[in-house]
Amino acid sequence: VSVVTEELIRRRAEHNNCEIFSLEEVSLHQQDIEKIEYIDKWCRDLKILYLQNNLISRIENVNRLKKLEYLNLALNNIEVIENLEGCESLQKLDLTVNFIGQLSCVESLKHNIHLKELFLVGNPCTDFEGYREYVITSLPQLKWLDGREIGRSERIRAGQSLEAVRRQIREQERKYLEKRERQKLEAQRSLEKQGQKRSTTDAKGNEPGFDGRCYTDIENTIPGADENKENEEKGGAEETGTGPRTDDPDKEFWETPCDFTPESRLEAHRYVEEKRRLRDRDREKDEKPRAAKTLVSKEGRILNVNEPKLDFSLTENDEDNLIVLELAVYRHMDTSLLDVDVQPTYVRVTVKGKVFQLVLPTEVLPDSSVAKRSQTTGRLQLTMPKVREKGLGSPMPCVARPAKGVEKLEVDPSARSAVDVTNIVSQEKTTPLGPLKPLLTPATARICDCEGFEDDPDVPPLI
Repeated sequence: VSVVTEELIRRRAEHNNCEIFSLEEVSLHQQDIEKIEYIDKWCRDLKILYLQNNLISRIENVNRLKKLEYLNLALNNIEVIENLEGCESLQKLDLTVNFIGQLSCVESLKHNIHLKELFLVGNPCTDFEGYREYVITSLPQLKWLDGREIGRSERIRAGQSLEAVRRQIREQERKYLEKRERQKLEAQRSLEKQGQKRSTTDAKGNEPGFDGRCYTDIENTIPGADENKENEEKGGAEETGTGPRTDDPDKEFWETPCDFTPESRLEAHRYVEEKRRLRDRDREKDEKPRAAKTLVSKEGRILNVNEPKLDFSLTENDEDNLIVLELAVYRHMDTSLLDVDVQPTYVRVTVKGKVFQLVLPTEVLPDSSVAKRSQTTGRLQLTMPKVREKGLGSPMPCVARPAKGVEKLEVDPSARSAVDVTNIVSQEKTTPLGPLKPLLTPATARICDCEGFEDDPDVPPLI
């Protein structure tokens, strides 16, 4: 059974960016909720609250919702209208198809002065004689009851017979409450009987069979075997009429007559949930374990994989030196469900957990690749530049050096407009001991001995 959790409310608050404290409307219908919890603490600004088609048995923990205008509690197990006095802004209350039989509890809504619409269709109290007149006189602020507008003349007529109607309602309430006590006792006995039936074992400890009965005779474990044989001999034209009992537990459960009560509704829900749980367990047993995804062979070779079964096209643009991959992704799928990974030799696209992998004909540059998606068709386009191979493209120009001599660039000294910085420092440096001579290292000496060496004074000596 589901309970109200923060995760559930956030999941239902997508229209508010999953923020729950500023939430004004939330729908928690069909969540198998049995108890209203935490909503009045987490969502103080709620104006509209949908809780229909759950298993709620009591109205509670909504008293602090001062801004609540519309509360929908249809198709639940509520028997009494209560704890709504604090909902000061309540304008519409829907309690369709519940189990409200104590009609006098509607008087608790007198404090909700802004209440204009009330729905009680499908509740036991609507069968009471004088039901509509009683509600109209008890709640003078109402404008609509069960989808019908309350006219002025109708309100006047209801007020004239108020005392007689109240006596009738009290007597019918008393009879209904006595009936409910009997229904609760019957439901308790039925629950105990089912518990005993599940735990029934014979003296030898045998487990019950598929039909709920225990068998000790191995040769006669199927009831009615002789009758089935006789029917087979007759061609199966006639069926056995040994009694109303059936071997189908589902058919027996659903065809057994019972009153429509909160207990029977809860029992039906739990039966369906148990059947679903058993069905899921059997399905898990029958399912074969899925093989692990193989994207790379044992030899290390990248494989081509198309798990999402998408159409694609791969083209090479030699003029722009590009490889273009177009993938027909689902048109209305959110882009956040896509993951693109471009490698030098292959590309991998994950679409909703399914892998599309393709080996590229040539090596590409992953960092320069671009992924785009069409807003009209939803197609994914990957543009991947190729890696230029050695020896391709325009060659670098080669300049031949002269064999002898050094070619110098001559500049007309008269054309200089700036200061000549070459004469700032004298060419010959002196020291107190005399002119400074260049220091020759053994490596420099060996270079000077080479044939064709020309010492350029503008070049500093090698150190």
